[in-house]
Amino acid sequence: MNKISKIYTASSVPAFPPRPRNLFPVWLAATLAVLWLIVHDLEISFETLVYGVADMGEYFSRYREPDFSDLSRYLELMGITLATALWGTVFALVVGFFLAPLAARNLSPHPLVYRLVREVLNFMRAMPDLLLALVFVAALGLGPLPGALALGVHTAGFLGKFFAESLERVDQGVYEGVASTGANFPQLVMYAGWPSILREALGFTLYILDRNVRMASVLGLVGAGGIGLALHDTVRMFDYGKSGALILVILVTILIIDYASAWLRRRLG
Repeated sequence: MNKISKIYTASSVPAFPPRPRNLFPVWLAATLAVLWLIVHDLEISFETLVYGVADMGEYFSRYREPDFSDLSRYLELMGITLATALWGTVFALVVGFFLAPLAARNLSPHPLVYRLVREVLNFMRAMPDLLLALVFVAALGLGPLPGALALGVHTAGFLGKFFAESLERVDQGVYEGVASTGANFPQLVMYAGWPSILREALGFTLYILDRNVRMASVLGLVGAGGIGLALHDTVRMFDYGKSGALILVILVTILIIDYASAWLRRRLG
């Protein structure tokens, strides 16, 4: 008993760790300070916001009676918008497919090639869709082609970056195993790189397609064709009934694509 009591003496029991500090007041004060800076810097007037909410409610009430008398034309325009998004995504996929291996640090044949392709992808991502659409509309005229090119160029930068980073995460042993058979660079990419990231690449592509459908509707506002152009015209003519119908067609289409894309991503996962 003496030995046991000696083992469990108070001196042998380690001290409790210090009580953690309560940082909630600090975070609360920091949050309030940031909010105050935002309000002060943007010169936000809460009275103006209240009146603005009332004005927005009155404006949106004008769309409460959508006019579906020309529904077949609306669906045709929505089909053009979907085609614009689809071909823009195909363009981005093809460009990303060829540029991604050159932008992967562990696959690129030379550091200069790696840096050059990376900067090209950065430039594509930095150019906004709307700016590209304006440039292509000025060069090619009105229609869905400028919209598809604008979406393709912009999203090719994203897909190329996503694919390149996925290729860099592939286990180096996979590349070494294929390289040991005497494979050259294209064979290394096709037999080791892409098969290893195929499911991930498909998920990225579906996400970009989902995003491009939304943006294709917006690009129509600058003359890139499709349902966005019709919506722009009806809003300018104060035809709120047709505008409301077009908005509902866009909303329902986007919801269907969103659910379908989420279902496909779950199946791929």
